[in-house]
Amino acid sequence: MEFLKDYWYWIPILAIISSGLFTINQGTIGVITRLGKYAGVKRAGLNWKIPFIDQIYRRISIQNRSVELEFQAVTVDQANVYFKSMLLYAVQNEQEDTIRKVAFKFISDKDLMQALVRTIEGNIRAFVATKKQSEILGLRRDIVEFVKEHVDASLEEWGYHLLDLQINDITFDQAIIESMSKVVASNNLKAAAENEGQALLITKTKAAEAEGNSIKIAAEAARQAAQLRAQGVALFREEVAKGMSQAAEQMKQANLDTTVILFSMWTEAIKNFAEYGKGNVIFLDGSSEGMEKTMRQIMAMQQMEGKK
Repeated sequence: MEFLKDYWYWIPILAIISSGLFTINQGTIGVITRLGKYAGVKRAGLNWKIPFIDQIYRRISIQNRSVELEFQAVTVDQANVYFKSMLLYAVQNEQEDTIRKVAFKFISDKDLMQALVRTIEGNIRAFVATKKQSEILGLRRDIVEFVKEHVDASLEEWGYHLLDLQINDITFDQAIIESMSKVVASNNLKAAAENEGQALLITKTKAAEAEGNSIKIAAEAARQAAQLRAQGVALFREEVAKGMSQAAEQMKQANLDTTVILFSMWTEAIKNFAEYGKGNVIFLDGSSEGMEKTMRQIMAMQQMEGKK
């Protein structure tokens, strides 16, 4: 009790000092004001401020933040376009000047969000107003790049940085959607017809080429066959002439009548006709004049062979 009597006056002092202790969570930076004026920043962990003089003005989160946006824009041809997008942003860096901007540029996070959303919507509307409805779906990346280019400067003045902007959905009025579907369907039908026509043309062309090649091959085969037949007939005639000439020469040397050859050929011909004629009527010149004419032809062939 005596001890407490000696040090009781330290208790209020310790209480005042301990009241100045406070903590800052990880991912957060505290902004301190002294009698209403900016005094500095405090980092994560246990910190101390002058009691009753210093105040924690704001706790600034340096973590990434996201917000979903839904808004409408109008194209140059007066078509309504509806956007659904996601915005990702964060404090630019952890430097004291940047944290000071973030703390004092806007009264609250609500005001910051309102300014950020309106700025992005305004830039997208300005871009869409210069394009036609049929172009919008193919310009998703261009819209994002346009917004980043024009919004980053404003965000840097506020101490923030735009990390990403994703346009998740782009839709139109129902009437426009139906008309676009009809255009796509007609284009598909046109493309299908063109492809079918090209396929038919290729098929007909290949068939014509195959038929032409077949005709060429058949004609070449017929030509070669005719040539071979002609060569065979010529060889046959040549051999017959040689045989008859040799037989006539041998009979002449033996002092025999050459008409025997004609008589033999005559009988062989009649025999062959009888075996293979199948009832056909064939007229033969069996007169002595005809045989004599044939003999003269044989002798002429023999003389020609002798000249060779």
